[in-house]
Amino acid sequence: MDAPGFTASLVAGGVAGVSVDLILFPLDTIKTRLQSPQGFNKAGGFRGIYAGVPSAAVGSFPNAAAFFLTYEYVKSLLHTDSTSHFKPVKHMLAASTGEVIPFSLVQFPLWESLKALWAWRRGHVVDSWQSAVCGAFAGGFAAAVTTPLDVAKTRIMLAKAGSSTAGGNVLSAMHGVWRSQGLAGLFAGVLPRMAAISMGGFIFLGAYDQTRSLLLEVGRKSP
Repeated sequence: MDAPGFTASLVAGGVAGVSVDLILFPLDTIKTRLQSPQGFNKAGGFRGIYAGVPSAAVGSFPNAAAFFLTYEYVKSLLHTDSTSHFKPVKHMLAASTGEVIPFSLVQFPLWESLKALWAWRRGHVVDSWQSAVCGAFAGGFAAAVTTPLDVAKTRIMLAKAGSSTAGGNVLSAMHGVWRSQGLAGLFAGVLPRMAAISMGGFIFLGAYDQTRSLLLEVGRKSP
């Protein structure tokens, strides 16, 4: 990765992270309360859903910047021909290196594949708004299929100290939810999670592509 690409990925990633946190933080709070074992109202309901937004936004800039910098760098190391069947694997490796979570392993290869498909159908590289739409679809799908893991994480975070759930075993937490609440419990909060992450994917990946494209264009025009 050259110097302009490094700077563009770093700044664009940070801008994307701050943008999505400022806009969608309240929805994540609502989703977490829906997944709480004590119920939505007892967990706080709609009270204080904006609490913590400033600190989250400040922290998201370096995190998102580091993620996208790593993502683009690993992609450049694993550069393959555009027709290669290895491309989805490349995007999975790049995403997992930047942030090792199952969500990214679903979202980013799907995002890149949707962009490639749209570009092939239209005969040109996708615009930033088209990238954002692809990000929304990819984010919504990834949100749906990883909701049980998110429910387990929430239960572990909210578990009483010393309990078996507080031990941090994700599979055990998922099994406990399945036994007590069934499939509905495992997918608690799936709709607000999908809505939030779809909007987040639109804003996050759209803002990233737009900002990175603008910075690269400025870099090319600079003497």
